Amino acid sequence: MPSRLLWLVAALSGLGVVVLGAWGAHGLADRLDARALNAWHTGVRYQAWHTLAFMMILIWREVVALKGQRIVLMLWGAGVVLFSGSLYLLALGGPALLGPITPLGGLAMMAGWAMLAVTALRRRPEPS
Repeated sequence: MPSRLLWLVAALSGLGVVVLGAWGAHGLADRLDARALNAWHTGVRYQAWHTLAFMMILIWREVVALKGQRIVLMLWGAGVVLFSGSLYLLALGGPALLGPITPLGGLAMMAGWAMLAVTALRRRPEPS
């Protein structure tokens, strides 16, 4: 995936953090119970942190492209979609069958962090 497209993904995720956070704080605060609102804000928080980390990897890739960085980005991207996305849908009353998807997203995020450690330790250049 070209760097331009990855930056677009990061920018749209960051925009989503602001929009979804504001909607949760202002549009949903009176409509959701405390548990659902907490789930919503947990999704926003994890999306925000992983969007920032995603951008840091993109900057790192521009300095030195290493094998493994793309895998980290893919795992975090999948993690945000599965973890945060399922929390957003569950908070809005989505079907309970979405519940098992949330931990899969969390596992993808964790796998991304583990892959980051491997990538940093190995420091093998990405082929040109």
